[in-house]
Amino acid sequence: MTVTLPEPGDAAVESAAAFPPPNDDLQRLWTPHRMVYVGGQDKPKDATASSCPFCAIDSADDERRLVVARGATCFAILNLYPYNPGHLMVLPYRHVSGYVDLTEAETVELAHLTQTAIRTLARVYRPGGYNLGMNQGEVAGAGIAAHLHQHVVPRWQGDANFLPVVARTKAVPELLADTRARLAAAWPADEPAEAPGEDPLEEPS
Repeated sequence: MTVTLPEPGDAAVESAAAFPPPNDDLQRLWTPHRMVYVGGQDKPKDATASSCPFCAIDSADDERRLVVARGATCFAILNLYPYNPGHLMVLPYRHVSGYVDLTEAETVELAHLTQTAIRTLARVYRPGGYNLGMNQGEVAGAGIAAHLHQHVVPRWQGDANFLPVVARTKAVPELLADTRARLAAAWPADEPAEAPGEDPLEEPS
């Protein structure tokens, strides 16, 4: 593109390259509050289970560590750096990075807990929609690539509004501990609650 320089005294002509891209069909959810995490805060030092923040969560510490529900092979936890209020993650107990490496039981329960997470969010917060997904590998955007986790992000009309875009501030209207308490209380009582390693199909003795 050729840019003609103005004559002295004429109005300046600015290159279009200095401006943001034109409007397109992409929706942008601005989350500048996550920059502390992007900068390295709370990230594991390596890919081992001993450094993994998910593997370090003890069942006796669920409230403080924001665990919402536990199943036999997987559990649901609030994201410490949420894209939106109620942002949940569903993940296996086992330290595994690849979706294709999940066992059949883990695959089934991961899907089941994801469905339950959506139903629970619908009852408690009534979002207009959801983003579901998992990032496989750092190059794909995974923050903790060594331990697979599926995101469940509730969405509302206008959640990408002027406040984060102009003021670079994300409004989270509720403390994470309060969000965790509300979701845990609303989680269906018939949801499997076996401890990790137990066989939910095993007949009682």
